[in-house]
Amino acid sequence: MCEKLDKKYMDLALAQAQQAESLGEVPIGAVLVINDRLIAAAGNRRELWQDPTAHAELIVLREAAKRVESWRLDEATLYVTLEPCVMCMGGIILSRIARLVYGARDPKAGAVGSIYNLAVDERFNHNVEVTQEKGC
Repeated sequence: MCEKLDKKYMDLALAQAQQAESLGEVPIGAVLVINDRLIAAAGNRRELWQDPTAHAELIVLREAAKRVESWRLDEATLYVTLEPCVMCMGGIILSRIARLVYGARDPKAGAVGSIYNLAVDERFNHNVEVTQEKGC
């Protein structure tokens, strides 16, 4: 079951996913929170921007880093509607995200357990706490 705070922010991520879908995008949304404060929110923009890296997670990481004026987001929780891919998990690890909460597994491209689990690979200099919330 979802924690109350997790549900609040996952609902915001779902709203971003719905907005992305209305734009003809794959419906994935993400929000980044630090100390119960919303820092950034986005949906996928790959088709709209014709940019293969315009996944919701990476857009949010870029925007959050600008807003807090640091690439280190080590106090942040990232909420994503779908299990991140390898590219997005790379960004999550490199930006030192403390916690990741995601909704659905992605058996085609998921890098938090479906295909591979980058979040717990001890060869990296940072590991991410992960919560998969089916109820979110």
